[in-house]
Amino acid sequence: MLHGALIGCGFFAINQLNAWRDIAARDGSADIVALCDTNAERLAEVAAAFGISRTYTDAAEMLERETLDFVDICTTAPSHRALVELAASRKLPAICQKPLAPTIEDARAIVDACDKAGIPLMVHENFRWQSPLMAVRDILASGRIGRPFWGRVSFRSAFDVYAGQPNLATGKRFIVEDLGVHVLDVARFLFGDVLGLTARLARVNPDIAGEDVATMMLAHENGVTSVVDCSYATRLEEELFPQTLVEIDASEGSLRLSAGYQLTLTSRTGGVERHDLSPPLLPWASKPWHNVQESVLLIQKHWVECLLAGTRPSTSGDDNLKTFALVNAAYESAATGATIQLRDV
Repeated sequence: MLHGALIGCGFFAINQLNAWRDIAARDGSADIVALCDTNAERLAEVAAAFGISRTYTDAAEMLERETLDFVDICTTAPSHRALVELAASRKLPAICQKPLAPTIEDARAIVDACDKAGIPLMVHENFRWQSPLMAVRDILASGRIGRPFWGRVSFRSAFDVYAGQPNLATGKRFIVEDLGVHVLDVARFLFGDVLGLTARLARVNPDIAGEDVATMMLAHENGVTSVVDCSYATRLEEELFPQTLVEIDASEGSLRLSAGYQLTLTSRTGGVERHDLSPPLLPWASKPWHNVQESVLLIQKHWVECLLAGTRPSTSGDDNLKTFALVNAAYESAATGATIQLRDV
């Protein structure tokens, strides 16, 4: 069994700890044996909830005293560089929450530190591990609808994300950095890397500091044009949070992943297939979060498999730099009105 430690016991860490406990119970391949958080009260509450007795308020002390196989960093972005570099100094593999860093320069430094230490780094970029989106990728890879030429990846909601994470209301960069990074990564996952990006951003909610609406057009290297749109200001008859919708037009048909995880495939001749891709409700999960919670379990299982096999994670640091560049390009495009060529980012 691999022994890991988790740093940061905040809002989303509960999902990660539940997934680690699930992995330990299912196959015994990995377990979290120590926790760290600078908030001693929160640390004690989470440790008690998960039955973890070894707790620390100082990450350096924890890494010094514990014998570990990896560290899971679930803190906010400004702390990531110091914590990953700390792990790298001890040649300890690290999985790190997104966004990887506040700036792409810091993100590159994080990746460089892990490369120099010869340790694997995975970014917890979990949206591409949602089972409905993985099914869409499998269909594309099979060639069933031919060669894609247009796509849309959409996340539109009015869900109150600020209640659970009040810090989201205070940052000058909001939806692209927090949510758009996921949706842009899904576009890369489905359609490949990007040559150019054009973006328009808006702030509809007057009580927040950053943007809560983003619309981006991507020119992919393989000729696909995609539209990636995100909103936390969209009130719909049915609240879809946290569903990601996908539309794909291709040479031999089309694909639609619509509300309620319903997949429709239409062939060139007009034949139609319908499939229900609803994700399972894990014992520790709750609706409507269950699709995200399942993806946490799947990405952490992937991390363990990569550590045991010595293979590179799908969302490695190098891979995530390409998604990070899209986030930067979106802000630059919105500020200048220009299309940003990714070779220039």
